[in-house]
Amino acid sequence: MGKVRRAASTYLSLVISSVACVLIFSGMQIYRHYLASSQTTTLLGGFLGSWLFILSLTSISNLEAILMGRGFQAGLFPEVAFCMVSAIIASGMVHRVCATTCIIFSILALYYVNKISQRVHHSTAPHSAEAVHSKKKKK
Repeated sequence: MGKVRRAASTYLSLVISSVACVLIFSGMQIYRHYLASSQTTTLLGGFLGSWLFILSLTSISNLEAILMGRGFQAGLFPEVAFCMVSAIIASGMVHRVCATTCIIFSILALYYVNKISQRVHHSTAPHSAEAVHSKKKKK
């Protein structure tokens, strides 16, 4: 039988995502000439920038959860906007096209992360009109 895997704790996730951010950023800067050398590697640079965005958003959200309580959520402004701008700047330091593809990949990644987050963290209680109507009837 297989082992049951659990999600990493908030502290561990903060450390892992922060270290991964530093590694991706430094790797993008070290290999900037290689990433800007062809169209394919330029797209790869934008893709790495989107990972930088997601990991920095994860680390900031985990830090806020530790400091302000478990129920705290990252908002579009300032957390998402700050992480997006910093990832675009980091990608733009490699190549301008990396910055553009970073925007596209980051928006796609944000859509799927939001979709997964809503599925995992929101309760499955019915929020339909029928449920509200039945509660009013009981009174």
